[in-house]
Amino acid sequence: MIVLTVDTSGKHGSVALARAEASTDTNDVNLIESAPLAGGTFSAQLVPQIAALLAKHGLNKTDIDAFVAVSGPGSFTGLRVGLAAIKALAEILKKPIVPVSLLEVVAAGGATPGKITAALDAGRGEVYSGEYSVAAGSAELLREQLLAKREFFSEARGSVVSTPDKILAGLARDHGLSVLEVDPPDAQAIARVGWRKFRANETVSPEQLEANYIRRTGAEIFAKANS
Repeated sequence: MIVLTVDTSGKHGSVALARAEASTDTNDVNLIESAPLAGGTFSAQLVPQIAALLAKHGLNKTDIDAFVAVSGPGSFTGLRVGLAAIKALAEILKKPIVPVSLLEVVAAGGATPGKITAALDAGRGEVYSGEYSVAAGSAELLREQLLAKREFFSEARGSVVSTPDKILAGLARDHGLSVLEVDPPDAQAIARVGWRKFRANETVSPEQLEANYIRRTGAEIFAKANS
């Protein structure tokens, strides 16, 4: 099976092709190639990069069997661009989509069983926090939320903090928390989590795919303030 993964959640993104064996019981997936997407140009780069990757490896868009899309948290604009493209392609090709949270990838990245709190710096003195129960390489979501850093350090007590952010890891240690530093989520890690979820039938249709911002948009904040 050919899996296309897309991540437009951050300042920079990626698109990648991966190959997985649907006939086996393994969750292993082999990355064919990943291409970077420069920040601020996702809308112009995404579709041409997908076309270029397919052509380079002698594949056609009809060879794609499933899409793995990072649904958040992250940039409002970036996520909208990436998810809109995946929605359109999946609708045209009639293929399933696997939404993946970056926090889920971070939680699964350390392969440490038990209660894991995945953490990513959200800016503005805040932390994207995801509580997961991790076992055998899978991460079951308990709760995701946006917290002020002081709240995060209090909420995370009793679990292992998994993060790729060295500054956040250091602050967590200073607050007496157990910390596991993991690699930043890359195309291989995203594809691995996506393939495991695909095998578990955790897929959505194009109309069901939604961004997982965690932080409210400016429009939502404005609407609430005026309600």
